[in-house]
This record gives sequence, C-alpha cells and structure tokens, in this order.
Amino acid sequence: MSGLLKTAGELVAALQNAADPRETELIRARVAADEPVIGVRMGTLFEIAKLAADIPPAELEELFAHPAYEPRLAAFCILDFRARRRLSDKEREELATTYLDHHDAITTWDMVDRAAPRVIGWPILIELIDFAVLEGRARSDDPLRRRSAITAPLWFIKKGSDADVARGLVIADLLAGDDHPRVASAVKIYRKHAARRGQ
Repeated sequence: MSGLLKTAGELVAALQNAADPRETELIRARVAADEPVIGVRMGTLFEIAKLAADIPPAELEELFAHPAYEPRLAAFCILDFRARRRLSDKEREELATTYLDHHDAITTWDMVDRAAPRVIGWPILIELIDFAVLEGRARSDDPLRRRSAITAPLWFIKKGSDADVARGLVIADLLAGDDHPRVASAVKIYRKHAARRGQ
C-alpha cells in the first residue's frame, strides 16, 4: 500500500481490501456479538491508520461514528500517532479532549490500550488536563472508562517522577476491588510496572 489516506472512506476501503476471514474469527472473540467486524490483522490496521494520521477532523468524526470495530480502532490509532509528534500544549490538550469526548466509541480494551497512555496520560503528566479526569473515570459505571483511568497513568511510569507513579497508584487503589476482568487486569499491569520502577 502506498499513498496517504485523506478521507474516512479511503481508510475504510483500505481496511476492506485488507480483510481476511481468518482474522474475523479472532476478532470476534473480543467484540460484542452484534458489532460489525471487517477482519483486519492488527499490524495491517496500524499501517493503514498511520497513512491517515493527518485526516481532517470531519473525516475523523466519521471513523469514530462507524459501526464496525476496525474503523473506530483506527481512529484511536490516529490519535496515538498524532500524540507521538512534537505538539504545542494546545494541540496535545485538544487530542486528549477528542479522546474523552469520543469515549462512547470505545467498545474494546485494545482501543483504550492503544491511545490512553500518550493521548491522556501525557497531558495529565504535564498538567494540561486535570488529574481529576482519571478519578472521575475510575468511578464510572463503564468498565472501559475505568480501564482508561488506570491505563493512562502508564505514561507516568514511562516519563514521570516517583510522585507521578504514586498518583497512578491512587487510581489503582480506587479500582482495587474491581471485579471486571478487563479492569482488574489493567490494575495488575499498572502495579507490576510501578513495582519494577521502584526497584
């Protein structure tokens, strides 16, 4: 594949061209029974999303609103690719706001894991977004919002101080009794990395 993708339609067409029935079966194991799936290998999806990293806002909105799993995952990959760039504080804050405003488009844990650390954790670390955002999501009824709350602070472990890592442990403590497997596993991951950081 070559050339940049400039519209949601072009990205979806690229995903459809890369569809593999074998991947559909694998993806079905982690999405809702009624959620449409195209069937694209993760590495291929990342490559396609990278070609659309500069897609205009209106086109990105179309991806967030798409019924199928892959276009929405691609939208969150695009946010992550943008977060890796050298950005102004305003641009980084806008990326975080986009993630938070489109959380209803997140239907699987991998959408959270792909974007939350850089897109949310980074601006919170440098105080562009209030830490209270994480506390609020940790108290949400939605397990994927709770997963966002504990996955975003992984950036604190990567780039923050010991005090920042401790702030992430505050979220881990809030979620300590969470019995949802996708939240409990994320809490375990955070604590594991925090402990390694402290060694």
